[in-house]
Amino acid sequence: MAKMRKNSPSVSKRLFIIFIVLLSLAILAWYVILKIKEKQALVDAKNAYYEAFGIYLPQGYSIHGIDVSNFQSTVYWPLVKAMRVDTVAIGFAFIKATEGLNDVDKRFAKNWHAAKQVQIPRGAYHFFLATKSGSKQAKNFIKHVNLSAGDLPPVVDVEQLYGVSPKNMRTRLKECLSILEAHYKVKPIIYTYVSFYNSYLGDDFKDYPLWVAHYLEPNKPKISRDWIFWQHSERGSVSGIAHKVDFNVFNGDSTTFKKLLIKP
Repeated sequence: MAKMRKNSPSVSKRLFIIFIVLLSLAILAWYVILKIKEKQALVDAKNAYYEAFGIYLPQGYSIHGIDVSNFQSTVYWPLVKAMRVDTVAIGFAFIKATEGLNDVDKRFAKNWHAAKQVQIPRGAYHFFLATKSGSKQAKNFIKHVNLSAGDLPPVVDVEQLYGVSPKNMRTRLKECLSILEAHYKVKPIIYTYVSFYNSYLGDDFKDYPLWVAHYLEPNKPKISRDWIFWQHSERGSVSGIAHKVDFNVFNGDSTTFKKLLIKP
């Protein structure tokens, strides 16, 4: 019987080597494509220049701002800072930081740093999932967000029940807000829609500052309680951002706004 050569690789070994090579090439191709897309996104942001914000701006408010997330892709913050239409400029920006128990917005770190660099007052928000632990969601935010003097208070964005009972949602939300307040030494802001607040939050959260969303209203949101920010449109145009962006106003003057910012 003829002896098999010991150094002859088996078919399975060859296939494994081919698989590793192909996988490596696929990963390299993915990385190159990703870098090309990122580079193009930056070019698009730098070329995004608008003569106007493209929406009706409510009258009687002196401080206007935006909120952004990965949905807006790359933001070129120097152009955001430089844009001015008549007397209106971008006076603050809320930036998505985290969601649920573990997710982090892929552009948060860059947006957070860049907004600070151009001296736009910044705030970070957490997208709240009613199906998850409130304390663990707060810890996810705390892990990734370091607030400093001049920043806005933390924000919890709560918009849906996801099949959870209103009572359980409120319990988890209170837990999240309490942990954030204890950590940052400032009362967090709640973001939600008028209809959601009226239906599910109400008096249980009346002591928290409110950032309320209500579109297609000319002068103010239709809600009976006090509010500090109003998201009045999701269709704005801002230089340095190639995609539509949410627009907000602050309910107060510059003195009141400064008092809201985190102290040294």
